Amino acid sequence: MAAAAAGEVASCIIRVPTEVVKQRAQAMAEHSSLSAFKEILAGKHESLFRGLYRGFGITVMREVPFTMIQFPLYEAMKRWQAKRTAKAKVNPFEAAVCGCISGGIAAALTTPLDVLKTRIMLHKEVILVYLSYLIYQNVSILAMLKRIIQLEGSTVLLHGLGPRVIWISAGGGVFLGAYELGKNFLISMTEKTLKT
Repeated sequence: MAAAAAGEVASCIIRVPTEVVKQRAQAMAEHSSLSAFKEILAGKHESLFRGLYRGFGITVMREVPFTMIQFPLYEAMKRWQAKRTAKAKVNPFEAAVCGCISGGIAAALTTPLDVLKTRIMLHKEVILVYLSYLIYQNVSILAMLKRIIQLEGSTVLLHGLGPRVIWISAGGGVFLGAYELGKNFLISMTEKTLKT
């Protein structure tokens, strides 16, 4: 669990800026990915660091529980399947199924955090000076949670549950099935090398 959490924090250093640019491009018709990135680089509405790493905290808060659910569940399911079939280890297909199920469960349980992350990354306010223009403002996780529940109701925290579970289940099956296939291949090659 600790290794998975540390790996997720490190990956968020790359993932968060990419996610910020993608979500801004998706949320605003006037932006392409390139124009959203250029706007962040220009620092018109916020500093470069704040622009690129908007939502870093909530992303880490989403990813760490996700991995702490998915990977122990994945390993437990593999052990259960191996014991059930009286085998030493599961085959890559069985591992893919375990990855699919564990990823789907973790995705479902962390969907409210995913909704919060998206809302924080896209949060903007209209500021009136001489003309109206958009400025991105930092908002705390707790303030955003309260705002969502008060204005839209708590069920909004489950929006996107179906698509999130589907794509993470598919990804978990492919990634963890491929991981198991590669691991088994390397183990068999090592064993052959040691025998010769």
